[in-house]
Amino acid sequence: MSADTALAAPRGHQFINRGSSIGLLLVALPVLLLAWLIVYPIFSAVVGTIFVRGPDGATDLTFASYSFFFTDGYSLANLWMTLWTTAICGILLLMIGFPIALYLRFSQGRLVAYVQALAIFPMFVPSIILAYALIRTIGPNGTVDLLLNAVGLPKLRTPYLTPWGPVIGLVWDNLPLTVLMLTAGLSAVSNSAVEAARDVGASPLRVFVSIILPRMGNSLLVTASFAVLGIFSAFTLPYVLGPASPEMMGPFMQRTFADMNDPLNAMTQAVITFGFCLVFGIFYIRTIARNREARP
Repeated sequence: MSADTALAAPRGHQFINRGSSIGLLLVALPVLLLAWLIVYPIFSAVVGTIFVRGPDGATDLTFASYSFFFTDGYSLANLWMTLWTTAICGILLLMIGFPIALYLRFSQGRLVAYVQALAIFPMFVPSIILAYALIRTIGPNGTVDLLLNAVGLPKLRTPYLTPWGPVIGLVWDNLPLTVLMLTAGLSAVSNSAVEAARDVGASPLRVFVSIILPRMGNSLLVTASFAVLGIFSAFTLPYVLGPASPEMMGPFMQRTFADMNDPLNAMTQAVITFGFCLVFGIFYIRTIARNREARP
């Protein structure tokens, strides 16, 4: 080894170490903000619900608020309402978004651009505007009722202020992100593989089951995780479109905190909501980790 090579090696290590240090400094601020704005409030909420100060001023370890939640019929009804709405919305989003994503991925022409624009358009509409539009359209004496009355048909049984009201609003609101994520996942399916399957006589269903679907497992899981996290913690659309009882966890927490002036039980409801969302968050993190490990 020459002298120049021997001198260049330490310089190369110094450059790598300096680059690593700069990289750590660049991510330090976002990580600190994440710890301050998200991680710390989570731990603070958990600790605040199990270490409760009693009337005598002493702090005791207790799970009374959690025991009350899981024995209270109204609280369990709200939790079930949230789980039901999340499951129905997740299924509908995949059933509606997947065909749209397939069409956008494998079709060509001017119509594709219009379909993509319509599918993404709800992303730019605020939730409160969307809720008002749905009320004016499918609410009592809304546009649909007026049209049905004009042709002599009976009035529509409106989903407004029923459990189906938030379902319609949440599906419409989350459809753009679902379509974009599924379309990105479909980019992993090469046109050559699809064309080769068609050349040997594979039907469209066989192409979908054998070629497309096996490559979409991770994308479907990530899309479902994002949909569940967004729907489970939704507030505006369930608050405006949903029934007063039972209600989803978002409006339930707000009413408990503001109307009943009960911050302890509201915090308990938030911790329980976070626990359910954490399960899907773990699925998402594991999926991302597996994708990185599979890369060459």
